Amino acid sequence: MGVAARFYEAFTVRDHYTMGLLYAEHATFSDPVFQLLNAKGTRLMWQMLLSRAEDDFGIEADILEDGPSRVRVNWVAQYTFSATGRPVKNHVSTQMQLVAGKIVRQEDTFSLWRWSSQALGAKGSLLGWTPFVRNKIRAQAAAALREYARKVPDHR
Repeated sequence: MGVAARFYEAFTVRDHYTMGLLYAEHATFSDPVFQLLNAKGTRLMWQMLLSRAEDDFGIEADILEDGPSRVRVNWVAQYTFSATGRPVKNHVSTQMQLVAGKIVRQEDTFSLWRWSSQALGAKGSLLGWTPFVRNKIRAQAAAALREYARKVPDHR
């Protein structure tokens, strides 16, 4: 089983620990919200997001490539955004670079405007494309991750 298959199988069952084991110690992660995390931050992000997920959380992954050095996956996450109670269906494209069976770089892309339109409602729809709102979303996510890190004593 390739890295993508193991990663998304673990993701589906909210197993952040197994997901975290797939990252090299020097790995990086980026997406439109968490723009650059190291391996420790990435593991903590998945732990935070999955531990806070509501019962309606689910993903569907379409693995396009699961090779020894590269992974490409299109996936869809469906969940309730806890801050507003609004349903979100986020379409994400993932590219991973692998070395020796470990993720060394992961880049997830999705429309932050589309996400904010769903998660934030009218405000996100009208202003989600603006740098002000995008930066506010990123700052709030970074603050949430820092706060979560303070509360979780033993994270990898």
